[in-house]
Order: sequence, then structure tokens, then C-alpha cells
Amino acid sequence: MLFSTILSADSWELFKSSLLPMITGGIKYTIPLTLIAFVVGLLLALLTAMMRISSIRIVRIPAIIYVSAVRGTPLLVQLFIVFYGLPNLDIKIDPFPSAIIAFSLNVGAYASEIIRASILSIPKGQWEAGYTIGMTRTTTLRRIILPQATRVSIPPLSNTFISLVKDTSLASLILVTELFRKAQEIAARTYEFLLLYVEAALLYWVICFLLSLIQEVIERRLEKYAAK
Repeated sequence: MLFSTILSADSWELFKSSLLPMITGGIKYTIPLTLIAFVVGLLLALLTAMMRISSIRIVRIPAIIYVSAVRGTPLLVQLFIVFYGLPNLDIKIDPFPSAIIAFSLNVGAYASEIIRASILSIPKGQWEAGYTIGMTRTTTLRRIILPQATRVSIPPLSNTFISLVKDTSLASLILVTELFRKAQEIAARTYEFLLLYVEAALLYWVICFLLSLIQEVIERRLEKYAAK
């Protein structure tokens, strides 16, 4: 009964007609939102990671609080605070920028722990090697430690990126007309909720599958820089 309903002629026509609006929503909002939030989040993550490994306590504490606060609260709540909460302080931000802010802050917190762990995983002997040839701590970090830490952090950061693609569906709750929002709008008109939501899920699946293939290619290319 379920499959006959989904595979009926009318359902198939709806499936095909709704495909383009969903893909358009993905191209116009889902993918840009993911890319912008990830890039901004990575920059914030790198800064936060550097603060976390600093020997200066007053520098470490703000980073620790930021990471703890973001990791300890739901992403949906963070999104609502930015979009619905800040107007109470006379700070009104449009839906798309609000989503970028919330997702960037979230990515920054989680990715900072990945970067920090990657830096700390590099043997201390690498630091000492840099000091031995006259490098300062900053130069050693930039020219020796970070390149190695980058290779280590690629797999978990790639997983974070893929997770972010799926998390962007939450932006539909603040009226960003991304892929899932398009599915909601069409489902509200046609009452074909199961069909449209399954279709949206399939599109997210395809996007994440393609990204996972790219991730594998990057990891294989980085393998040649790994010590044997």
C-alpha cells in the first residue's frame, strides 16, 4: 500500500515537478550557507584553538567558555537566539545572515577542538627540531606543526563539513528557503508529506555521498605526505 502510493503516476509527477525547486533551493541557499559558514567557522576555530593552547591563562579562558557554551547547547537554540532573540536587543538580522552566524559559531567551537587535538598530536620532538634550527615558536608552529596538523585534521573536519550540510535544514525554521524549506512549502500545498520529505532526504543523501567521495580523494592525496 505504501509503495503503491509513492509510485503512483500522480506521485511520480509530483516528485519530478518538485525536484527542480528543491535543487534550486539547494544551489541558492543550502550550498552557499554551508560553504560560507564552514569557511568562517574554520577561521574562528583556528583562532580559538590557538587561544586554547596558549600558555597565557587570560587568553585561554574566553576560548574555553565559548567552546563549552556552544557544545553544551543545541544548535537549534543557538539559531533561535540569533534570529528571534537578538531583536529584543534591537539587533535585527535577516534569516540568511542569521543562519551564517549561528552555524559559523557552532562549527568554530567543534572544529577548534579538532584542530587543537591535531596540533597536540604532533610529537614534541617536532617543536624541538624547529627550535634547534633557530625558529621561533610562531615560525615553528606555522612551518612545521600546522602543516602536519592539517593532514591529521582533514578526516574529522570533512565529517564536520558533511554534518553541516545536513544541519542547514534547520535554517528552514527561520524562513531561509533552502532545500528542506522548499520541500515543506510544496508538501503544505499538496499534503504529500511523506513523498516530499523522502525526496528531500534523498537529495541530502546524494550531496553527502558526493562529498564523502571528495573526502576520500583528498585523504588519499594527503597519504603521500604521511611518514612511513
